[in-house]
Amino acid sequence: FFMYYTYILYSVNFDRYYVGHCQDLAARLQRHNGKAVTSTKAYAPWQLVYSESFPTKATASNREAEIKRKKNRKYIELLILNAGTNL
Repeated sequence: FFMYYTYILYSVNFDRYYVGHCQDLAARLQRHNGKAVTSTKAYAPWQLVYSESFPTKATASNREAEIKRKKNRKYIELLILNAGTNL
């Protein structure tokens, strides 16, 4: 039984967020920071600042799209801020 994740990365050096989805968060973060991901390599290093887990790849992908559709930095920052209170 595998989990899939929607995640948000933050680049301190460029004050930038990146939203994605994957199956292995640690490996994916390593790829981003190893500059193996074309869309993020210019902004490394990245920090994992938020993640949500889902039972299927489709639900993780849909959640990623939902966050991106909002095109709203404040929404992303509220997700991160409220993550600690949703436990």
